[in-house]
Amino acid sequence: MTTEVPSSSTERYRDVQDSEEFGRLRHAVRSFVFPMTVAFFLWYSLYVLLSAYARGFMSAKIVGNINVALVFGLLQFVTTFLIAWYYSRYAAQKIDPLADKVHADLTAGDSAPEAAAGDKKSED
Repeated sequence: MTTEVPSSSTERYRDVQDSEEFGRLRHAVRSFVFPMTVAFFLWYSLYVLLSAYARGFMSAKIVGNINVALVFGLLQFVTTFLIAWYYSRYAAQKIDPLADKVHADLTAGDSAPEAAAGDKKSED
């Protein structure tokens, strides 16, 4: 069994990587991931810094034994789930159509060889 990729496949992957559609796909992913990562990191850092340096504020009771630190900690989980939900919507609207287009362009010429390979596998 060989692990070498035929040069025609390599060239096709490079063409796709250099294509305008792939560039738009990368831009769509990066325009979500980088700002959201920075925002979440800042939000988490605020929680850690307040916990370390504003103990009086973080230990302030809100209701019963529930204090500000507990609320902030729980909001970290809420934020994580909201980001995941928002990303799934964003991906469905912006990323998935571009990825499907790139995938279709990449596999456009592969349908005949795949069918032949599938027939050969069924014989084995």
